[in-house]
Order: sequence, then structure tokens, then C-alpha cells
Amino acid sequence: MSEKCNIDATRTDFDTLSAAASHWSAMADFRSQRERCKRYCYGRQWDDMIRVEGRMMREEDYIRSQGNIPLKNNLIRRMVRSVLGVFRNQYAYPAAERLDLPTHGAAAEAFYGRLTDNARYNRMEELHARTMEEFLISGLAVHRKSTAGAMLGRRPGDRMAGYLRTDYVAPDTFFLDVATRDFRGWDVRMVGQTHDLDFTSLCGALARNEADCRALREIYLAQSAPGAGSAIGAGGFGTVRNSPHGDFLSPSAPGLCRVIEVWTRESCERYRVHDRAAGRIYKVDASMRDSLPRGAEPMWMLDEEWHYRYLSPSGHVLAEGISPLPGGGHPYVWKAYPFIDGEIHSFVADVIDQQRHTNRLITLYDWVLRSTAKGVLLFPESALPDGVEIDDISEEWSRFNGVILFRPKAGMPLPQQVCGNASQVGITDLLDIQLKMFEDVSGVTGALEGKLTSGAVSGTLYNQQTRQAMTALLDILESYNSFILEGAILDARLLS
Repeated sequence: MSEKCNIDATRTDFDTLSAAASHWSAMADFRSQRERCKRYCYGRQWDDMIRVEGRMMREEDYIRSQGNIPLKNNLIRRMVRSVLGVFRNQYAYPAAERLDLPTHGAAAEAFYGRLTDNARYNRMEELHARTMEEFLISGLAVHRKSTAGAMLGRRPGDRMAGYLRTDYVAPDTFFLDVATRDFRGWDVRMVGQTHDLDFTSLCGALARNEADCRALREIYLAQSAPGAGSAIGAGGFGTVRNSPHGDFLSPSAPGLCRVIEVWTRESCERYRVHDRAAGRIYKVDASMRDSLPRGAEPMWMLDEEWHYRYLSPSGHVLAEGISPLPGGGHPYVWKAYPFIDGEIHSFVADVIDQQRHTNRLITLYDWVLRSTAKGVLLFPESALPDGVEIDDISEEWSRFNGVILFRPKAGMPLPQQVCGNASQVGITDLLDIQLKMFEDVSGVTGALEGKLTSGAVSGTLYNQQTRQAMTALLDILESYNSFILEGAILDARLLS
């Protein structure tokens, strides 16, 4: 690996840092949309900001200020769980014939066994299930492949000998070339992510000697100095946190060191060499032209190669070099959906409007029920017996086997109880329509969730309805399966 081993605290690369920051900033709308979809999926469905009399406030706060209760029925979470159940039922590691294995016969079987062992080491079924959930919420799935000698944040005691590590990358920390338009990502020219590490992990990942540790301490003086704060972010463990990854240059919590990992595809001069004596064609760097064997025929060409850089928020180069991966690529596998014209639209985002309308109808229905007369007693004042207060009448009326004395008079109405009928306002009909529209928009119908529309449905008809329900989800499931396949192909290339 072509890498400078010593960290120079004076060496900077502001051009690469500025380009990475520009691409990260260009994905701000995507990150905001992802955060909104995540809120709706996990139940915070009244957090959208609205303008009320010139000031911004949450919808939940506004509803409570009106004396109402913001109710919700989380249909999105049920929908996501149903799709995840379908995914887990059909999950399987890609077959050997789809992986372009470098060997054949018995050697190919042994190598495929090594790949499946590596998948078990990484707990890929669980990792893909959680990444699939992210894919449904945000529309972007990202994994990073790393070897024992090229990774940040390695867990203590991790035995990686002979294995390839696969890590989930949060889309909030990921950025790529915003000019990318290819669905497969083949035209991307910059890709990377942000890392937040404590100083000990940072030195363990990047320092080669004591001098490197001193250089890192000089660069990250504010983060590593005593009293800089503990690595505890806002919010408790397992609770809701907004934007937990901070901005591009700031770490997510005090006491952590922000590292920006950037991979760029850059042009370079090379020679294509035709060695007739050896009977082969190969490429060499321009600097090796004079060392070619006699009789070789060099031809100048402009080639491309991937470079990596680890940068500090102040622009210092912590490590850099040419890609050490076989084939010279980058370590990321990512899939954006549907990525038409570079746009990302998630599965959850399609049904947010239906979820909002459902919540509003439920809240309105609750308000109507609470404001409707329920058992109100109309008691004529002239019928009140002597020496009896209206409170006594009320207490006797609500008591079991109560008896109330009153003086009936001709032409005077008798005491009566009034109960309003809230079912005639049409909310239940609107709610039924909205729930049906939710199924139509999402494609997750009752048949997919195991619900029978009628007790007389035959097994054949039920299986047919289930297959038809699967058709609506086939595109997004196959799109994620292509992400699984790309990751498995990269595993085969890196382990070969």
C-alpha cells in the first residue's frame, strides 16, 4: 500500500476537504427528509413545524394548546415490519454462480464456503435486516468493507484474521459525488464518510509510532485535552435523538475526534505495454517506462485510479495513498432508490400523507366524542321537590337502583337523559377510506399480513392474493437484493 507512515502536522489538503464538504452539504435535504421519515416510522408523527400567528411551533404543541390530545395510529411501523418479515422469509446468501468466483470446481466450492463463513462472522442476516429497515425509511443503504489493517473504530479483541469486516454506514455520515446518475454507482468520482473516534482509537487506527501520536495530539488538541468533555451525546441510551452525527466538521459528542474519510477517482498517466516475448499485455506507471524489458512496446494512455485520504476538520492529512484493495476500487457498497435523475424517494415517504390524514381523523373523532353529550340529564326546575338540591338529584341519578321524587305537572316535560350520536358525522367512513388508501399506496395489503378478508376464503385464493400482494413489493425487494449481491461480489474480490 502506497502510504506515508508518518503524520505531518503541517501537511494539509483543503481542496479535497472543501470538495467533500460541498458534496456533504448538497445532501442536506436528503438528511432532513430521512430524519422526518424516521420520526414517522418510530411514532413521532406530530413533530412537523407549522407557523401559527407568525411563530413556528410543533404540531403537537399547537394541538395541546387548543386543549386537544394529539393521537396517532402508527400504520407506518406496521407496514415496515410486514416488509421486513417478507425479507427475512426469503433472505439467502447469493448463490456461487452469481459471484464471479476466481476459481472453479472443488476450489470454487472451498472458496464459496469461505465466503459463507465470512458472512456468518459478520452476522450478515441481521445486518441486512437492519439495513433493509434503513433502506425502507431513507431510500439509501450503505455498507463499508474493511480488512484488519485498513479500518477505523475496530472493536477491542476483534479476531479478524482471515475475515473481512462489513459495517453499516449511517446515511447521515455518508456522502458521495452529487453528479452521480448511474443506478449502479459506476460513475461516482468521490465517496466517503465521517468518523467520530475517541483519541485512543484514533491513535490505534492511524499512528505508526510515538511521533504520530504526538502529531495527532497536536492536531486534535481541543478534542483530546483534559476536560474537553466525555463522549456522551444528547439524549439517553436507546432514546430519540435528533441529528446525532453533528455537522460536517464537528463531532457528534464532546471528547470525540472527527475524521473525514474521502475516496476520489483520479486520472493518472500510464503506459499499456505489449510484451511480445512474454505474450502478454499489461499496464505500468509512467515512471516505469525506462525499466521496461527490451522489445516491449509501450503506448501512452490516461488511466484512472482510486485514492484515499483521512482528513481532520482543520484540513490536515492524517493518511493518504492509492487504494490498497484488489482491483483498485473503494470499500463502499451503496444502493439508492429509485435514483431517477439522482433523486432518492423512500418507501416510507410515499405514505406519510396518508398517515397524517389518518392521525387527523382519529384526533378529530376523539374531539367529537369528548364534546358530544353523553348521559346529560335534563331536569325541569319546576319539578324539583321541596328541600331537595339539584346535586342530590345528580347523585341519585348516577347511583345504582336510585329513586328520584318529582312533581309532574300538566304540559311540563318529564326529566330525560340526552346522548349524542357521534357516528353520524362521517368520520368513520373517511377513516375507512383512508386506511384502504394506505394499503393501496404502500402495496402492503391484508393478505400479506396474514389477514383474511372473509372466513370463506379458500387456500388457493388466499395464496393467489398473497402472490399478488408480493408483486407490489417485488421492485424494492429486488433492488435491495442487488445491493446484497454487489456486497457479496466485493467480498469475493477482496478475499481472493
